[in-house]
Amino acid sequence: MFDVTIIGAGVIGNSIARELCKYRLNVCVIEKDPDVGNGTSKANSAIVHAGFDAKPGTLKGRLNSEGNKMFDKLSEELDFPFKRIGSLVVCFEKSGIENLEKLKKQGIENGVPGLEILDEDKVKKMEPNLSDNVEAALYAPTGGIVCPYEMTIALAENAFTNGVKFKLNTRVTSIVKNSGRYLIKTDRGDVESKIVVNAAGVFSDEINNMVSDKKLNIIPRKGEYCLFDKSVGDIVSRIIFQLPTKLGKGVLVTPTVDGNLLIGPDAEDIDDKEDLNTTDKGLNFIISKASLSVKKLPMRQVITSFSGLRAHGTGDFVIGEAEDAENFINAAGIESPGLSSSPAIAAVIRDIIIDKLKPGKNSEFNPIRKGIPKFREMTNEERKKLIAEDPKYGRIICRCETVTEGEIVNAIKRPLGARSVDGVKKRTRAGMGRCQGGFCGPRVVQILARELNISPEEVTKSGKDSNLLVGKDKENVPA
Repeated sequence: MFDVTIIGAGVIGNSIARELCKYRLNVCVIEKDPDVGNGTSKANSAIVHAGFDAKPGTLKGRLNSEGNKMFDKLSEELDFPFKRIGSLVVCFEKSGIENLEKLKKQGIENGVPGLEILDEDKVKKMEPNLSDNVEAALYAPTGGIVCPYEMTIALAENAFTNGVKFKLNTRVTSIVKNSGRYLIKTDRGDVESKIVVNAAGVFSDEINNMVSDKKLNIIPRKGEYCLFDKSVGDIVSRIIFQLPTKLGKGVLVTPTVDGNLLIGPDAEDIDDKEDLNTTDKGLNFIISKASLSVKKLPMRQVITSFSGLRAHGTGDFVIGEAEDAENFINAAGIESPGLSSSPAIAAVIRDIIIDKLKPGKNSEFNPIRKGIPKFREMTNEERKKLIAEDPKYGRIICRCETVTEGEIVNAIKRPLGARSVDGVKKRTRAGMGRCQGGFCGPRVVQILARELNISPEEVTKSGKDSNLLVGKDKENVPA
């Protein structure tokens, strides 16, 4: 019997789990995928929005502004990359300045500091590679960039080491209210819980509708992206937005925390909640739109494209106890700015649960999590010291990203460690560089097989039914 069971191990679910382990509570996280952060938290714009987009008075408006302010402390405690680089919302016609003023006013009402309308000259001095057609921009100095999957993993590891139980590879099939408790049936056994938190992303409507007659309808909204090589990562130094439309904030151009350049997303409402295919139409659209913001996008430097799904719902976040299901708490419809709002969303859910269960504080809670040492960011002296402690850090496996064998082994052995090639990739960046795993992929498979004590044929790209190898090459040829 758990006090609280959270369904979904994305950035929202893990943020909530970490908040709850500050108290004397028995907490469980159930996730259908084989790793944490495999859904929306893995593939998004990686932006920490300042908070001027959402209408004042909405949950999005309040929680974005509050969440943004919490990232510095979180990043310091949990050792994930976060940078406040500022953002610009650009317009290409003088008539658009009026809309920039409206955004600024919204931002001020939402509590966003430092907002400023910049004329063409000031914008061009800040970002000389912007289009000649830019007329003005709204500048928000508190906008930032983050690595969303590293953040999600960091939250999960810290929750785990503070006592939260994780049930991965576990799909919820039904939820039944039973004598004031919830019986959560899964494909790997039953779980009993006093309180259930629904943080299931694009599947949050399905989880809610198992329990409540107040039905939710979540539409998966797909967005496609192009990622550029680090050699062109400095084309812009801030997040570049275009004036938003009713479908979202438009196509952005931004540096990433790892030094790449990212453009996207588009916005397409689809039916399939697991459709992550990219399309010529979608990629051509984001390229054409991004080219309006930045002169001469270096398209020959694109190293990969990908897509992610946002949980589009009622227009605002759905947060709180379901009206007709006591102790069933939703964190549903968490689309943009969900990542930016995640620390504040977790605090809201925490307060609801603490008010219900009234647990004492956990005096043994440790807020500090140390990430995997990043060889690529070290000085030569730091590298020599690390190699002396563990020679595996002296063997480079991924040349593009300068990832060592020591880092990969660390990723596998640490709390909630990697069990697949994608798991290693998210934790170390091995395979995320220019060659996209062409060089390091086979070695990563070998290391996984060795450390997990399995055959290379059992190593998967990302869990069930994604095996990379089927047998040995030329195994029947006589010596």
